[in-house]
Amino acid sequence: MKIASFNVNGIRARMPVILYWIEKEFPDILCMQETKVQDAEFPEDVFKEKGYHCTYKGQKSYNGIAIISRELPSRAEFGLGDDDESEKPRIASAYFDNFIVVNTYIPQGREPGSEQFTYKLAWLGRLLKYFENNFTPDMKVVWTGDFNVAPEPIDIYDPVKLLGSVGYHPLEHGALSNVMKWGFTDVYRMHKPDEKEFTFWDYRIPNSVKRGMGWRLDHICATKSLADISVSARIDKTPRLAERPSDHTPIIAEFSL
Repeated sequence: MKIASFNVNGIRARMPVILYWIEKEFPDILCMQETKVQDAEFPEDVFKEKGYHCTYKGQKSYNGIAIISRELPSRAEFGLGDDDESEKPRIASAYFDNFIVVNTYIPQGREPGSEQFTYKLAWLGRLLKYFENNFTPDMKVVWTGDFNVAPEPIDIYDPVKLLGSVGYHPLEHGALSNVMKWGFTDVYRMHKPDEKEFTFWDYRIPNSVKRGMGWRLDHICATKSLADISVSARIDKTPRLAERPSDHTPIIAEFSL
């Protein structure tokens, strides 16, 4: 079972990159973030032609979440379970026969001290409650997506200079750690303990990919029963080097499912 996550930063603009990549990699499940389209405009027919079922919730120009899968999920849910309609384009949970996938686009946070940063920290707290209220750590759960946090010094190109920046701030690390402690393992880091690889390179930094000026903001985490049967994890930098790329690139994990 190959599961991947990719912040596409606008699905309409990125379709050539996405289609090329799924034809090359043939993932069983691809979780996408920042689709930036309303539901009526989601390109479901294109993915159906490639053999995928589509689960999605979007909004115009911002956010947007999607899970495309070879297997039809038995059910899908959107949002944090607290009836906040505005959050539904940020989190989707798909229930399959013997495991669950939770795809999240965690708020970016703008800058420390801002209202948006406070909201991001609160959102991570709400996410923890969502896991506590809906699942148990002994269940097979994959949690993936754009977390907008680089957890460790190895996950960012200059951890000394950037410490305290949004995406690499002690308060974010603490909030993310609280969710991880619920029962998740970072599957990529489990398989690549010493690799300094990234999933995001800022458009505003010239030649950021070639210069290695990136962040690992996208993650695939799993509860113990799934982490124990994970066989590999990697980051594919190729889509970031394509014509008209997203500023992110896919992260992939494989499981013996």
